[in-house]
Amino acid sequence: MDEEFDDVLAAVGPRLRTLRLNSNTTLAALAEATGISVSTLSRLESGQRRPNLELLLPLAKAHRVPLDELVGAPATGDPRLHLRPMVRHGMTIIPLTRRPGGIQAYKHILPAGTPDQPDPQVHDGYEWLYVLNGKLRMVLGGRDLVMGPGEAAEFDTRVPHWFGRANTEAVEFLSLFGTQGERMHVRAKPRS
Repeated sequence: MDEEFDDVLAAVGPRLRTLRLNSNTTLAALAEATGISVSTLSRLESGQRRPNLELLLPLAKAHRVPLDELVGAPATGDPRLHLRPMVRHGMTIIPLTRRPGGIQAYKHILPAGTPDQPDPQVHDGYEWLYVLNGKLRMVLGGRDLVMGPGEAAEFDTRVPHWFGRANTEAVEFLSLFGTQGERMHVRAKPRS
């Protein structure tokens, strides 16, 4: 049993390193996100330090993966994602990205109701929106737009912006957001 336990712990380091590299996260950025020193993170990844729950919990949170995935627990057979919706200003926001840093994806759901008054905000970043259902009202700088299903918009979030229902019907849309101003790149085959 001790040998099996040692094998499980030995596999954690490479798994942590792969998660970090796949998300293009530096040891310094991960240290800042978790409160774990760079040297401890490096020793964990190289297998020079045994992982414990105190270290694995913040790492699982930072990598946005279940603890089971970090330790290589056997699959339970349940393929469902267990997303944790947030409610902000009456809007349900479901994070679709499970990694720290880089571009983040979200699904936004505004239930049916009275349209809100615009209250434009600014912050660092770059955002891309795609309307799935309903009519989305977007105020961007001095423009007041209504977008329908299949329409998309992209903008620098340092421009005052706000979005909400255009009418009393529910609205669903996707957003991609880059905190450091990363822009989305759409590649499409040109028409012949």
